[in-house]
Amino acid sequence: MTTPLWIELDGVVNMRDVGGLPTTDGGQVATGRLLRSDNLQDLTEADIDDLVERVGVTDIVDLRSNVELQLEGPGPLRAHNLTHHHHSLFRDDVRAVTAEEALVLPWSKKDQAAADADPRLDDDYWASHYLGYLAHRPDSVSAALQVVSQSRGATIVHCAAGKDRTGTVVGLALSVAGVSDEHIVADYVATGERIERVVARLMARPAYGEVLAGQPMDHHRPKPQTMQRILSVLTEQYGGAAGWLSAQGWSEEDITALRDSLRG
Repeated sequence: MTTPLWIELDGVVNMRDVGGLPTTDGGQVATGRLLRSDNLQDLTEADIDDLVERVGVTDIVDLRSNVELQLEGPGPLRAHNLTHHHHSLFRDDVRAVTAEEALVLPWSKKDQAAADADPRLDDDYWASHYLGYLAHRPDSVSAALQVVSQSRGATIVHCAAGKDRTGTVVGLALSVAGVSDEHIVADYVATGERIERVVARLMARPAYGEVLAGQPMDHHRPKPQTMQRILSVLTEQYGGAAGWLSAQGWSEEDITALRDSLRG
């Protein structure tokens, strides 16, 4: 299995380039095109110089909720000449979302109000949340993938932990690029190698510390069956990730453009 291309910086712990992942036709995903990450609030100036000058980052896709952005404030990248795209995977653009509901994110046991309003879509706890992103915010998922397709350089897709919301968007991108389900799952679970550090980082952030206090570490650890289930549902219902994008109005040319952008 391919070794994750971790990007070691002072201000993140879960950033990696998905380049190098093999495709089923013998190719591979290009490096310097799609990076996945935990939140970017702690990036240093040296980190930013590395990302912009060495990696070639031009676009940032922020999947966090509106409330997270309000509490966390603008990150250090906002002061730099990059293109920022905010696409919340919660329905906080179309209905009122309480601070607790938005901040607990999918990993909290406290989001009972949200659970009552949005019945589970799958028997797998996490898969139910990820399918919820696709069902309730297809516009945001689609828009995030359009950024990846159209960016002139590397795109960083991130949320808070870089696991759930980021994992859903990146999983679709990799599937369209022709990466096998096995390798998509392996990329998803790679976050587990650093989950203790991810949670420790979030515990120190104003938006997440109280919410995460006392939660067992195993609750955060990514499980392979979760991403396997998402990919299976996409295949069963749409013929795959490309079929899901077609259902959102993407043309064959649009899908090919996304695939080509990731294949270099």
